[in-house]
Amino acid sequence: MGGQGDGIVRAILGPTNTGKTYLAIERMCAHSSGVIGFPLRLLAREVYDRVVAIKGAASVALLTGEERIVPPKARYVLCTAESMPVPSADRDDQSDPGDGLPRDFAFAAIDEAQLGIDPERGHVFTDRMLRARGREETLILGSESLKPLVRKLMPRAEIVTRPRFSTLRYAGSAKLTRLPPRSAIVAFSAEQVYALAEMLRRFKGGAAVVMGSLSPATRNAQVAMFQRGEVDYLVATDAIGMGLNMDVTHVAFAGLEKFDGKRDRRLTTAEMAQIAGRAGRHQKDGTFGTLGLGGDSGPAFSEGEIEAIEEHRFRALDHLYWRNPELDFTDVRALIASLEEPSGDPLLRAAPVAMDLTVLKAIAEDPAVAARKGKRARALWAACGLPDFRKVGPMHHARMVRRIFSYVGEGGHIPHEWFAAEVTRLDNVAGDIEAIADRLAGIRSWAYIAQRADWMADPAKAAERTRSVEARLSDALHAALTQRFVDRRTAVLVRDIGARGADALPVTVAADGEVSVGPEPIGHLAGFSFTVDPSARLADKRLLLAAAERRLGDELDRRAKALCEAQDAAFALSIEPSGAVGIAWDGHVLARLAPGRSLLEPAVRTARSLDRLTAQRRAALRARLEAWLERAVAAELAPLKALARAASDKAATPGVRAVAAMLADAGGVMPRKALTAAIGALDKADRHSLHRLKIRLGALDVFVPTLLKPAAQHWRAALVAVRTGQPMPLLPPPGAATISGAADPRAAMLAYRRFGATWLRIDLADRIAAHAHAARAAGAAEPIDAALVTSLGLDAEAVRKLMAEIGFVPAGQNWRWRGRRPDRAPVAPPRPGNAFAALAGLKPGAR
Repeated sequence: MGGQGDGIVRAILGPTNTGKTYLAIERMCAHSSGVIGFPLRLLAREVYDRVVAIKGAASVALLTGEERIVPPKARYVLCTAESMPVPSADRDDQSDPGDGLPRDFAFAAIDEAQLGIDPERGHVFTDRMLRARGREETLILGSESLKPLVRKLMPRAEIVTRPRFSTLRYAGSAKLTRLPPRSAIVAFSAEQVYALAEMLRRFKGGAAVVMGSLSPATRNAQVAMFQRGEVDYLVATDAIGMGLNMDVTHVAFAGLEKFDGKRDRRLTTAEMAQIAGRAGRHQKDGTFGTLGLGGDSGPAFSEGEIEAIEEHRFRALDHLYWRNPELDFTDVRALIASLEEPSGDPLLRAAPVAMDLTVLKAIAEDPAVAARKGKRARALWAACGLPDFRKVGPMHHARMVRRIFSYVGEGGHIPHEWFAAEVTRLDNVAGDIEAIADRLAGIRSWAYIAQRADWMADPAKAAERTRSVEARLSDALHAALTQRFVDRRTAVLVRDIGARGADALPVTVAADGEVSVGPEPIGHLAGFSFTVDPSARLADKRLLLAAAERRLGDELDRRAKALCEAQDAAFALSIEPSGAVGIAWDGHVLARLAPGRSLLEPAVRTARSLDRLTAQRRAALRARLEAWLERAVAAELAPLKALARAASDKAATPGVRAVAAMLADAGGVMPRKALTAAIGALDKADRHSLHRLKIRLGALDVFVPTLLKPAAQHWRAALVAVRTGQPMPLLPPPGAATISGAADPRAAMLAYRRFGATWLRIDLADRIAAHAHAARAAGAAEPIDAALVTSLGLDAEAVRKLMAEIGFVPAGQNWRWRGRRPDRAPVAPPRPGNAFAALAGLKPGAR
């Protein structure tokens, strides 16, 4: 493999249903060895099973990111394009996980090579098309739109155009209830797939479900149901367009737009044809069309699109995405530069920044990481190759990659304890379809990690563990899908539907949130939560609820879109009756806060009611809530944010950083005793720095006065409750100077200090303490600010405890200074008056 090689290079181009994949299998098996790279793990697994039947398991290997079956003497390799064993341009590159396979094959093929135009993965297919070569024969399989590029990039390649075996015709729009048997409905989100499958269960008796995120076992079990005729309908994502062969006679598009990772866009004509081409098998003709729901005629093809799909005529590609394969590992910055190096060929455009490069750049913002060289830079790049199976986004994915690199960057291994704990957490088959599917996506990450011999101390054992968990989750997901979307009592359902005409029932949402199907109200939509009307008749509830679920998506999407564009005033911090802290809109809880990276950076967990939204819309709304929370914390707790910044400010002295860090972690208030050592180490300049941060070094407490205001107290209490995992405490009345000893200690300690049966606000206690010390320093007769303590209503016990904390103790009828001061206490001018002496049990004027 690699280089141009001496073998024949053929480009087999044409529409779907031309037998290109079968030709590749046949040609590979005619050679002594061979490798084929596929666009999907599912397809690689399907072809692997076919080749094993021909050549035997001992001769065939399967390589994907999450699965490796490599017999010692394997000669034929079926793999995903990313896992294709192509030698690195850098012979010193040790980042390959080590599969024991040769890099030289008699035959090589790359399937669906037109995916070189894909923004995320295109550079991989372009690289394999240009560099993967068999000694004797190479096949490039793809769309006819590749022909001009093949001629220019590989002028010596032989181009073979294959016609479609059967005809494909447009059949117009059809309602769900009128789709012909053996139909596949294609949707572009998991939520829509589930909704359509649910309607087919109610109206037609059931449907199989196929999505690219399913494990091979789950997908095969679902397809087998369809192929055996247990169900006549299949609901799938566009994953079926990539070579999955099923007995489908009609393909119905539920939509003609998809989210491509950045935006919603209309499918290209070539993408439409790729999907529609699944209809028809070998020489059996097929049809395609759109799906109409209720009174909606559904999406519509243009005349030009219909003609192009039927005649298989598409605009030729004028470029492919490319990434430099010759990487520079001098250091991480050089690596990034080499990855972004242009090709110099206008036909090979620089690939958009994919997830691996995005994560690498994010991690490289740390100067210590950016300076890594050689093997360490290689190890970092290998870690960045971990796919984001759970679609959590670059920021969250980068954290996991960074942790992996912290273990393997120096040639070490991922701790078995961490690996085992995470896999055990995912080994749970309880829950609904979404929960199981989410765990299945999670185990794929650990399956990928387990395949890396350079990351795991015992990769074989780790791989076996992840395979067993994936198998259990796959079986559970298949069972859950079947239970939810297949109803054996088809006749009963069809009879009920026919009697009620559910395909034409309109769904309306009134201004007050009442949801009606036809003339009958079935529930209420409050925010994003739908509740069924308890008075609805049991015989009708399932039908009416299905119709509502079918149409509520548009209303929920509209609301979510409006919220994403709303002003900050639309959101508010909410405290639920349980004490949970969240973010609300118009009284409806949208998300709850959970412990995050720090007190000021809680995590946002969207409420279950938002699970009805598409993944993209839910992610956008979560990002909007996170942005609001960040701005609200910055506005309400600006001094606390300043402390957090000072704690990490390298220009500040260690003493200032230490005090700022402890105060920031504590929410801006701490007893002075807890900071005695840190304060004692401060010099005059440090104290000035703390003063500029508005920190008050009181005699009893260290605090930021502005954080004692009611609004700041509320936010601090909420964030501390989230951080500690406790319910929100009941706060004292706004502006209260004192509160009773029966108050919630968690709330009182945010701004108060207890003296006997009374809690006194710490800034007022500090004023009394400052007066007492100033009076003592000035030789005044009375250390107590009698006017202030009288106005506060402190009793004798509270006064004695307060003065004791300050450093004064009763001595007969006088106060005596006992000299317990760890360092300088703040000094304020003494305030006249000794009327409080009598209340404290002292003679007027006594000291």
